[in-house]
Amino acid sequence: MPPELVAKTLKAWRFLYRRGFIEGFGHIGVRLPGAEAFMITRHSLGLKASAEDMVVMDFQGRKLEGAGDAPGEFPIHLEVMAARPDVSCVIHYHGMHSTAFTTSPQRLRPVHLMGTIFHDGIPVYPDPKLVSDRQRGAALAQALGTHRAVLMCAHGATITGASVEEAVASAFLFEENAHRACISATLGGPHWIDEQLAAEAGRELIEKRGPFKRVWAMVEAEDLDPGAC
Repeated sequence: MPPELVAKTLKAWRFLYRRGFIEGFGHIGVRLPGAEAFMITRHSLGLKASAEDMVVMDFQGRKLEGAGDAPGEFPIHLEVMAARPDVSCVIHYHGMHSTAFTTSPQRLRPVHLMGTIFHDGIPVYPDPKLVSDRQRGAALAQALGTHRAVLMCAHGATITGASVEEAVASAFLFEENAHRACISATLGGPHWIDEQLAAEAGRELIEKRGPFKRVWAMVEAEDLDPGAC
């Protein structure tokens, strides 16, 4: 496992863990460059994580190295990365605010500028069961399609990125957008951003990479001073 990639993944893990994204539930998978394999945070990993807590698996679902067991839902990562060569990092977590939109009449859409990076749509995978085998993983990957994120009905969310930095920023901004939408719902209902305007704003943000850089700067700063979060 490349040490720099492991270090980035552990920083992302600590950042999301402290915010309750993956505390108790959730995991991060990262494609290993130049290999038909990916690494994934082991089952029941706590905040104090190290390189030894990463499990390496191949795309047949076989464990190649690492201490402990892979999460039971490792097929999420395997099948999404197998279906999407452009994806190098997959994050699965049980977001309180985002998941609420799978158990209500409202469809989650961009309600805030940073949420417009999801302007092309947020599909919902309809099966709430654990994605514990490759068949379910493939069905989830199909529901995701070419999108950045997919909601899992009454379960959670799966977020993708071309890098660790992009995936962790996307997860952070995805949940923030959902949180803002939930607050708006208590004030009479969300005013979703017009679809065309959301597409224009989202494409501009993605092209300039500003949101991804800004969130990763937060990750780096917090990792130097964890007491500041």
